[in-house]
Amino acid sequence: MFLGALAGWLFPELSHNIRVVSNIFLRLIKVIIVPLLFSTLVVGIAGHSDDLKSVGRLALKSIIYFEIVTSIALIIGLVAVNITQPGTGISLPKTATEAVQLSGTQSTWKDTLEHIVPKSFFESAANNDVLQVVVFAILFGVALTMVKGKPKVTILNFCEGLSEVMFKFTGIVMKFAPFGIGAAMCYTVGNSGIGILINLGKLILTMYCSLLVLILLVFVPIMLAFKIPFKKFFKAVEEPALIAFSTTSSDAALPVALENMMNYGVPKRIVSFVLPTGYSFNLDGSTLYLAAASIFVAQAAGVHLDLWHQLTMMLTLMLTTKGIAAVPRASLVILSGTLVTFGLPLEGVAILLGVDEVMDMARTGTNLVGNCLASAVMAKLEKNGNGSGL
Repeated sequence: MFLGALAGWLFPELSHNIRVVSNIFLRLIKVIIVPLLFSTLVVGIAGHSDDLKSVGRLALKSIIYFEIVTSIALIIGLVAVNITQPGTGISLPKTATEAVQLSGTQSTWKDTLEHIVPKSFFESAANNDVLQVVVFAILFGVALTMVKGKPKVTILNFCEGLSEVMFKFTGIVMKFAPFGIGAAMCYTVGNSGIGILINLGKLILTMYCSLLVLILLVFVPIMLAFKIPFKKFFKAVEEPALIAFSTTSSDAALPVALENMMNYGVPKRIVSFVLPTGYSFNLDGSTLYLAAASIFVAQAAGVHLDLWHQLTMMLTLMLTTKGIAAVPRASLVILSGTLVTFGLPLEGVAILLGVDEVMDMARTGTNLVGNCLASAVMAKLEKNGNGSGL
């Protein structure tokens, strides 16, 4: 990022020629979106079907809780990025005519509802229409839960295998990221000037402040409402949260989080369901970041999104974050798919990647704390605490 920005500043004429490198990287990112989203969503839904039947009431309470908290996180991110306007002043190209049309066309709620239902999965996949792919994947996953025996196992194993392969695929693409990011920064600084670094700093500050608001105005009131002791809870989540923060992977912290929450007093049957399910359905920090990042790219591209289109984008994000694995850079896939759906330039992703590590640490730590809190809340609701913590 630093070398790319320096080259763009010193040799602005170079920036247009080197852009081909960032374009190749962005094309590699786009090819990941559909297979990864489809496979992870199907596994996230159908893979938990046995748990959903065995714990029934717990599953319903958990999913309602997840949706409420992640929706609040989206709203916080949306409000914050509209207040601070970190993308204003950047000059990203509008790479799709849809972006221009979107800014000037008033769609009705009927048009939006009709659009989200795919008429052909393959057409939706070819167009990278992530919302239609998500709707198909959700219906497919629900239908798969109704299938018994070998056919279900076969399809589920295929989707699990596909998601594993696609994450390895993503890892290969990410090895090219330094070159793609450097070229993107070179082009952006050469085209927009060195001042863009101020905008990125403003975005980082916006996100960290938003996450702090989420913790103080959402997590803390939840703890007060359910009488969860602050000291004991934060002692239980301190170690896994630090692991998640430093590794930028919630999965790396899962074993410690499970053990600590059971020692805290959450019954094994609750924590073993809520934490893994939360990794698919309750990514509070990631959803907040995605709300801020998507509007940041729209601002940078000079595309004005009215309230209806912003809310439609938030609905897309709320759906697409379900089922995505809690590994480093998973949010990149979601963000890329959302930008493609709304005709916004993927160059914004390459720019954000340069500072993504700094933001990923905070949002991953928040994801982990939010899921641990969810398990404590569910234990309170179920009244099954078996330790001093509850």
